[in-house]
Amino acid sequence: MTLGLQLLVVGMLTVFAILLIVIFGGKLLISLVNMIAPEEVVSAKKKVASANTDNSVDSSTMAILQEVVKQITGGKGRVESAKKV
Repeated sequence: MTLGLQLLVVGMLTVFAILLIVIFGGKLLISLVNMIAPEEVVSAKKKVASANTDNSVDSSTMAILQEVVKQITGGKGRVESAKKV
């Protein structure tokens, strides 16, 4: 019985030690990679102004949106406005 308990304790401690090595090794590797090759910063692209300064959707698209919302909500919902993003 004592041999079984000794094997259990030694096995559990071994697994625990190996998991700690994997965790700290992974953290160390991540730190080293971030120091050596940091993530590139992508500059924000300026938004090009479109010819339509209104940014509202055309009447046919608005009608489609209103019909879809009407069908999904069972006539309880409505679309008051929509903008192009």
